[in-house]
Amino acid sequence: MDTPASAPKSARRMVREELTRRIADTARAHLARSGPSGLSLRAVARELGMASSAVYRYFPSRDALLTTLIMDAYNSLGEECEAAEAGVDRSDLARRHLTIARSTRNWALAHPHEYALIYGTPVPGYQAPPDTVDPATRVTRLLLGLIADAEASGCHPPVDPRISASTTRDMEDLMERVGTRISPGYLFVSLGLWAQLFGLISFELFGQFNNVVEARDDFFDDQARHMARLVGITEGD
Repeated sequence: MDTPASAPKSARRMVREELTRRIADTARAHLARSGPSGLSLRAVARELGMASSAVYRYFPSRDALLTTLIMDAYNSLGEECEAAEAGVDRSDLARRHLTIARSTRNWALAHPHEYALIYGTPVPGYQAPPDTVDPATRVTRLLLGLIADAEASGCHPPVDPRISASTTRDMEDLMERVGTRISPGYLFVSLGLWAQLFGLISFELFGQFNNVVEARDDFFDDQARHMARLVGITEGD
């Protein structure tokens, strides 16, 4: 049971969490209307009927608010992909890959402005703090886990990648940082596919496929399956 001394603190925390959420939600709406460069704490405060000084107690700067929005977006994307992939049989590598790809695209189409915030044009003058690194790598870690399982099961690229010594060192350094063991060549091909996945989504979301591709769902799935084959993952694996 809460003591009388702890009850007011709990109430303050609840109020703070609610106001923080309202500020972030209002900022997301502003993001959709004017983009990240047009985000203003004063405008958010006006819409909420709050004094600017009150909003600054929760977010001391525009960059602090942007960081919250960025971390929320990465975590939302990561949670959706992780939940979907967790429901797939671990041995069905092709289905796991397709599920991650589809979930990423579905989230992007449902949250276009948040996707643009984290994968679009960088915000001028904004420098992401280290706090954003862990949320930003959630989907990457999911894909790396899949790739590690694929290589361990005997999958390999149908074409032997030829990479330079410097690229090999980069791949080895990356493996050290993320704490996984994947051969440098296999990781090299996989990183290219990771970039291709987000390139496909960005092309669709930002209009480059307009008047080019009509059957977007089928086109994306066909591309995702083709990407999987490039690392030796085929249907039935």
